[in-house]
Amino acid sequence: MNCLLVLPIIVPFAVAAAALLFRKDFERQQTLSMVGAALHFTVCLGLFFHVCKNGISTLQIGSWPAPFGITLAADHLSVILVAVTGTLGLCVMAYSKAEIKKGMMAAGFHPLMHILLGGVCGAFLTGDLFNLYVWFEVMLMASFGLLVLGQEKAQFDGGVKYVMINLFSTLLFISGLGLLYGMTGTLNMADLHLAIQKVSDKALLTAVATIFMAAFGIKAGIFPLFFWLPVSYHTPPVAVSAILAGLLTKVGVYALIRMFTLVFTFNVAYTHGLLLVAAVVTMIVGVLGAAAYNEFRRILSFHIISQVGYMVMGLALFTPLALTGAVFYLLHHMIVKANLFLISGASHVAGGSFELSRLGGLYRNRGFLALLFFIPAFSLAGFPPLSGFWAKMVLIRASIEVESYVVAAAAALVGLLTVYSMTKIWGEAFWKPCPETMHSETSGMEQAGGGLWRILPIMVLAVITIVLGLTPGPFLKLAGQAAHELLHPDIYVKAVLGGV
Repeated sequence: MNCLLVLPIIVPFAVAAAALLFRKDFERQQTLSMVGAALHFTVCLGLFFHVCKNGISTLQIGSWPAPFGITLAADHLSVILVAVTGTLGLCVMAYSKAEIKKGMMAAGFHPLMHILLGGVCGAFLTGDLFNLYVWFEVMLMASFGLLVLGQEKAQFDGGVKYVMINLFSTLLFISGLGLLYGMTGTLNMADLHLAIQKVSDKALLTAVATIFMAAFGIKAGIFPLFFWLPVSYHTPPVAVSAILAGLLTKVGVYALIRMFTLVFTFNVAYTHGLLLVAAVVTMIVGVLGAAAYNEFRRILSFHIISQVGYMVMGLALFTPLALTGAVFYLLHHMIVKANLFLISGASHVAGGSFELSRLGGLYRNRGFLALLFFIPAFSLAGFPPLSGFWAKMVLIRASIEVESYVVAAAAALVGLLTVYSMTKIWGEAFWKPCPETMHSETSGMEQAGGGLWRILPIMVLAVITIVLGLTPGPFLKLAGQAAHELLHPDIYVKAVLGGV
C-alpha cells in the first residue's frame, strides 16, 4: 500500500500531460481535467485513511535506503494537508467550468492547475530538503503561469513582483541547503534530526535556522516578507485566486512547522521566540491592511497574511495544545479562504464588480449566496460554533497556559478586527441597496451568478466548514495526533530510517 504515497503526485502530472494532448479540443480537455481532479481527490483521501489506520507511511524511491535515496513520508500532518489539497483541487476545477473560457484553456489553465496540485502534494510528502526545494520551484513556475493567464497589465505587474520575491526566497533556501549540507552531510529530514545534534557550532546552526526561517517566511507570507501577496492574488481569474489562497502560503507554513519541530529545536528560546514576535506582528499588520481596503479580493488577500500569523503562533508556542491548534487552524483556513475567494467571484458575476462601493443588494437578490458568504466569513472571524471559533479558542487557550497574555490578547483583538472586515463586506456587498448606476449592468449577470458550477463547490466547502464547527472533536483529535508526532520526532525518524 506504500505506493499510495506517490499517487497524489503522479496523478496530477499524468493528467497535465494528457491535457496537453487535447490542447485544441477544449471540451475534452475540460472533461479530462475534471475526471483527473476527481481521481486525485480519491487517491488523496485514500492516503489519508491509510495513514490514519496504519500510522506513518514511507516509500524509498528506487529501493535506495534512507538517507541515501529519495524518500516520501506521510505522517498525520502531511496527509491532512494532502487531503485538503485534493478537496480544493476538485472544487476549484468544478468552479472553473463556469469561469475559464477557451482563451485561458488555450493558454494552459488545466495543465498548469494540475502541475500546481502535484507540486503542492510533493512538498507535503517529500522526506528530504532538496526535493522540497524542487517542489517549491515546480509550484513557482505553475503559479506564475496561472497568475498571468489573462495577459492583462495588472496580472503581469503582480506576477513579476510575485516571482521576484519568491526567487529571492529560493536564493535563501538554496544557500541554507548548502550550509546545512556542509555541516551535516545530509539533507534527509529524518537524518538531519540526528546529524544536527552532533554539530558543535550551534551559533552557525542558529544563523542557518534564521536563513530557513526567512526563506519559508516569504513563502508563508509572514511579516515583513508578505508584500508580494496582496499585489498579486487579486489579479488572476477567481479560480486561480482561490487555489493559490488555499494552498500556497500553507506550504510555507508547513515547511516552517516541519523544520522547526524536526530539525531546528536546539535553541528554541531564540528561534521560536523570533517566530512568536513575527506571528503577532503578522496578525496585526494583516488585519489592519484588510481594514484599509474596499476591494473584495484585496481584503481577503490581507486576511491570508493575518491568519498565517495564527498558524505560526501555534508553532512558536511549541506546546502540544498550541501545535494542535496550528494544525486545526491550517485545516480550517485552507477550506474557508478558498471558499471566500470563490464567493467573491460569484458576487462579481452577480453584482458586476469586485469594488465594494459598486456592489449592493446581493442579500435581497441572491439570498442563498449571502448565506453561503456568511458561513466562511464569520468562521474566519471566529464566530461560534463555526470552525474558526474552535481554532482561535485552542490557540488563545494555549497562549494563556504558558502565560503569554500579550499574545493571547493580540489574537483576540485580531479576531475582533476580522469581524470588522467581514461585516464591511457584508454591509457593502450584501446588505445595502444595489447602486442605481449598476442596475442595468447587473441585470444580465445575475443569472450567471447563480450558475450550478459556481454555486456547487461553494456549497460543498460551506458544508465542510459547518461540519468542522459542529463536530470539532474528531478533527481536533486528528490534529492532536499530528501534534504528538511533531513533538516526538523520534516517531518520524524511526519510520523513515528504520533501524539505521
